[in-house]
Amino acid sequence: MPIAGVVITARPEDVRTAAAICGQVEGVEVYGVDDQGQIVAVLETRTTDEMEELMRRLNAEESVLQVGLTYLNVEDEAERMARGEEIPRIFGHRRDEKEQE
Repeated sequence: MPIAGVVITARPEDVRTAAAICGQVEGVEVYGVDDQGQIVAVLETRTTDEMEELMRRLNAEESVLQVGLTYLNVEDEAERMARGEEIPRIFGHRRDEKEQE
């Protein structure tokens, strides 16, 4: 189960709105907000693909300027890889043109 620590950046005047919107998204827990436009949050998903999709979704929010990854734990998937199991795609792996179709 991937767990990520992120700093979500918004304009200072939009930070409370952005925090409220992000906090309503499944898999997102907001832990702090400052007046400079920074939101500290933890994201939790079942797979790394879901983590990437969640980060894309947050980045697409109008009040969000950027989602910055500060910590990522993919221990479950790392253990599966160590056992020799096939992992379809690792977090952050760039998709080639065939995968995007």
